[in-house]
Amino acid sequence: MSYAGSAPAEEVPNEVNSSQNNEHLSAPKSAAASTMAPSMQSEALEMHVEGSGAGEPSIEQLYNNVCEMESSSEGGSPSRESLGSDGEESRIDSELRHLVAGEMEAMKVIEEEEENRSVANALPSAENGTPVRAQSSNSSKKSKKASKSQLESDASVGPNGKASTEEGESEISKPTSRVGRRQKSNAYPRNGTEDAGLDNPDLGPFLLKHARDLIASENPRQALKYALRATKSFEKCAGGKPSLNLVMSLHVVAAIYCNLGKYEEAVPVLHRSLEIPVIEEGQEHALAKFSGCMQLGDTYGMLGQTALSLQWYASGLEIQKQTLGEQDPRVGETCRYLAEAHVQALQLDEAQRLCQMALDIHREHDEPASLEETADRRLMSLICDTKGDHEAALEHLVMASMAMVANGQETEVASVDCSIGDIYLSLGRYDEAVFSYQKALTVFKTSKGENHATVASVFVRLADLYNKTGKLRESKSYCENALKIYQKPIPGTSLEEIATGLTDVSAIYETMNEHEQALKLLQKALKMYNNSAGQQSTIAGIEAQMGVLHYILGNYAESYDSFKSAIAKLRTCGEKKPAFFGIALNQMGLACVQRYSINEAAELFEEARTALEQEYGPYHPDTLGVYSNLAGTYDAMGR
Repeated sequence: MSYAGSAPAEEVPNEVNSSQNNEHLSAPKSAAASTMAPSMQSEALEMHVEGSGAGEPSIEQLYNNVCEMESSSEGGSPSRESLGSDGEESRIDSELRHLVAGEMEAMKVIEEEEENRSVANALPSAENGTPVRAQSSNSSKKSKKASKSQLESDASVGPNGKASTEEGESEISKPTSRVGRRQKSNAYPRNGTEDAGLDNPDLGPFLLKHARDLIASENPRQALKYALRATKSFEKCAGGKPSLNLVMSLHVVAAIYCNLGKYEEAVPVLHRSLEIPVIEEGQEHALAKFSGCMQLGDTYGMLGQTALSLQWYASGLEIQKQTLGEQDPRVGETCRYLAEAHVQALQLDEAQRLCQMALDIHREHDEPASLEETADRRLMSLICDTKGDHEAALEHLVMASMAMVANGQETEVASVDCSIGDIYLSLGRYDEAVFSYQKALTVFKTSKGENHATVASVFVRLADLYNKTGKLRESKSYCENALKIYQKPIPGTSLEEIATGLTDVSAIYETMNEHEQALKLLQKALKMYNNSAGQQSTIAGIEAQMGVLHYILGNYAESYDSFKSAIAKLRTCGEKKPAFFGIALNQMGLACVQRYSINEAAELFEEARTALEQEYGPYHPDTLGVYSNLAGTYDAMGR
């Protein structure tokens, strides 16, 4: 009995490879895609850090505008001045500092008692006379980031041992010294309770400014405490009325949760922030709601819930259109932002429509060959190339390159040259592709250094080109050059960038039938992602490819485990890519057949058939392959 996809060996990885190209995991083009499509979550976090440059996307500009506005219901509150001020003239930092001195003393009490508690917990305890080493955030591995459980326990348990109602908020236990008693009495002079002084209109802005400074200094845990306290103060001062200060504070709290990797906790905070603004109150409220929608879309995207992410992006775009007008240049930038999200979701038709809208708006309002139009064309090129329209993609890139040369952006032109080389490679124009890659390589070595990850990405492109032209010796040489850089990256290189590069090189080794080497590289890439909550879809793609390689090597138990883990992640994060999901199910079914788990194989083939029929229809080769596998399985079951 033979199964589609089980023999010959070369046919098995090709199915998943096609999906992984779309996932930007194994194809060398993924480096170009990631260069053109910035991380949406990182932009969301940067919205809340002061000092953004003038060249940031309009989403951040609009958010910063909202941050500087004071609520129409709060009249003459000085919060607008204080939040936007970092200089010596800030009222809160100078004249009004004494008004919040008590609150700062209270925060010190909380911090000191938490430190005392953590020290007490760290002392070794003995059971039956045996010392026990307590775990702390300062482990022998000297991890720079505390684990999730440590963050939750440190932030959610008060000094008195009781769980607080909000993370970062802790009740103050009775002091055990005169110093503690004096600090407590100074902090809460009115009634001795924790909420005393929160109705001071100057307190919220001061605490929120301090929280944002802590974010900038990379101390998110402390920032969360101040941001939650500021939110409580804004809520008390608002008195049930719509407050833009409260909205802004909730956005900052959500961003800190995301910075800590607690995306699930950020979601209800953002939903609450959307309930406060009243669009009828004016443009400030509308833009505050727009900012919340976009940040919620980013957060759902990091959770892998693509459908919800795109839904909230669309809601934000509609609010922005109604507020600013459909032809506003800032609307154009948001259209491009959404187009990038649709590209990542492989919804290319919608991505092309949105990108064309952005291009039309920027061509109408900006100067010819503007930076905004250039960004639109680069994205449009990626979309056209992914859809197979290589000629149109090349046209957009050439126009973008000419505009960037006119604006003196030589380093950025090198990135465009890489993309042009990719398209020449797709068109089979290999000499022109080599020329484009070598041209970009020269610029990157000069501007970034010979050991930069960007240089390694060009090496990977050249390796892929020579592999496709049958020059395996040259291809291996470039792969080795890239791996030397990835194995000893320069400081500042992100782990995600290295993991992507390792995955790309793995795909090349796989086509050379060096499956063990390809598998080792995927295992290294998987360790770098470290099961990150915001990368579940990407991790699932790597695990699925590992399952294919294990299958080829005859490691059917390991293949089954890899596919099982990948499919579980795809189900959990609500991944809406039926083709990739269906192919992974089909491959897992093949592994079950090899392990003689015929009944489970039949269930997986049935589910794969449903997914592929939905995506491709009944006559696509992948769907027909599943039909063949399902028929063989039924035959083995006597059905």
